[in-house]
Amino acid sequence: MAVNFKINGKAVSANAEADTPLLWVIRDEIGLTGTKFGCGKALCGACTVHLNGKPVRSCQTPLSAVQGQDVATVESLSTDNTHPLQVAWIKHDVPQCGYCQSGQLMSAAALLAGNKNPTDNDIDQAMSGNVCRCGTYPRVRAAIKDAAASMRKA
Repeated sequence: MAVNFKINGKAVSANAEADTPLLWVIRDEIGLTGTKFGCGKALCGACTVHLNGKPVRSCQTPLSAVQGQDVATVESLSTDNTHPLQVAWIKHDVPQCGYCQSGQLMSAAALLAGNKNPTDNDIDQAMSGNVCRCGTYPRVRAAIKDAAASMRKA
């Protein structure tokens, strides 16, 4: 089955079964490997991408759900680490093992797209579906606040 959609602004056509998880199409067919497989059950958030601007778990999103839609992966933020979230992530040394970071960044980007001045509660709520086994949650929150401040100034 051919499914046509946009990924990071580029039109693509993916040929896979309708129920194939979007994650595997992104990684194996399209070749974008920033999105990670974590649990396969939509519980950890490592596979988070945006579907029409909203965060979704690509491990549980069937390919058929993206027909004609816009998908954004972590590669869409920037290729040179200049997105305010990437700058803040580096400044606060957020990643340790780094495995969950693409999902963390995409959840944070969705939050900041709709809320330029999030409270701690807003951040905690938006990030609650992202598990970090290294426990860098305080650094994630600080980085999101820094990125939000940078984005408000821009």
